[in-house]
Amino acid sequence: MPYVHSVPGAHLLLGIDFVNKLYESERGLTRRALLRTSLIGAVAAMAGQLIRPSVSRAGDLPEGRLTFVNLWTDERLDVTYRDEFGTYDLDALDDVNHILRCHHTGEVGAMDVHVIEHVNLVQKKLGGDREIYVVSGFRSPEYNAILVRSGRRAAKNSLHMQGQAIDVQIAGIHPKTIRQAALELGYGGVGYYPRSKFVHLDSGPFRHWEGSRRVRRSRA
Repeated sequence: MPYVHSVPGAHLLLGIDFVNKLYESERGLTRRALLRTSLIGAVAAMAGQLIRPSVSRAGDLPEGRLTFVNLWTDERLDVTYRDEFGTYDLDALDDVNHILRCHHTGEVGAMDVHVIEHVNLVQKKLGGDREIYVVSGFRSPEYNAILVRSGRRAAKNSLHMQGQAIDVQIAGIHPKTIRQAALELGYGGVGYYPRSKFVHLDSGPFRHWEGSRRVRRSRA
């Protein structure tokens, strides 16, 4: 397996801190208000202070840019969803919502920014410039019900229906390597499906599993 270049660990740690604080701050902000708020401002708005002095520079965080390829539609999106000042681009996030739409019904859902940041953190840890192949993004209730009935291991209350989960492959990277990178970050849900050759990432609590094996939760 080829060597995978990684970005400085400090940037990833800042990113994890940000995503965790952003999750906490969302309770007091609507989604639109939150996304209009700068990355640092969102953290400070509810926490009352910055996580640490070094976070006051948005440039210390991983670049908010990803390249998605929808495996069902062959669409490609190279998008910068957060600028160097930490401000989210709502139009860019609309484009992300579109490419991650339910491929079965065409329904477009609002993807949770936390799961976008989760994917970004994993991508940056693995080098930062590879295409993200989307196996499944937003999933309509109708399509999720079809998967459940067909025994496709879909959860009845799947986070895909909430826009909080993405199943991915990354160009040139073995799924097992993707899983390992995600586990080392210790954020969100990490599911590894070796037969289907993809990794599930979500913005729920930290836990991990492989295929149909029991979910292992963090002790934290």
